[in-house]
Amino acid sequence: MIPILTIIILIAIDQITKYFALTNLRPVHQVVLIDGFFNLTYIENRGAAFGAMQGARWFFVILAAAVIIAGAIYYAKMPKTKNTLLLRISMLLIGGGTIGNVIDRLFRTYVVDFLDFIIFGYDFPVFNLADVFIVVGTVLLMIYIMFWETERNK
Repeated sequence: MIPILTIIILIAIDQITKYFALTNLRPVHQVVLIDGFFNLTYIENRGAAFGAMQGARWFFVILAAAVIIAGAIYYAKMPKTKNTLLLRISMLLIGGGTIGNVIDRLFRTYVVDFLDFIIFGYDFPVFNLADVFIVVGTVLLMIYIMFWETERNK
């Protein structure tokens, strides 16, 4: 029950922030919060990461569905031990973020992006909270694989 509730909360946070972007940023396109560092910028992303593969909506929906189904099956079969906590958290973050972006692709035909950082002079591609969940989940998964999984297999 807790995993499902966690996924629902992650999706809700993502969709609420995207709704905010749609209703408040779409009309003005951009709000500068910290000049030269952080803006809220409304973007409609019809591609993948950084706008790659524009227009491949159904490819992304099918790929995401496969990832979600495979992840759910793996999660359900995984032992619920202290040693797998980081793995379970990473999977929930990846799942919640993936579902958040799939909702956009299905109901809007594009993903709403709005977080816009300029770091050390580099204007980083605009992203959303679902993307943050996916990236953090992936980093946690890599940490789990490098440190816990390799220890278990020794």
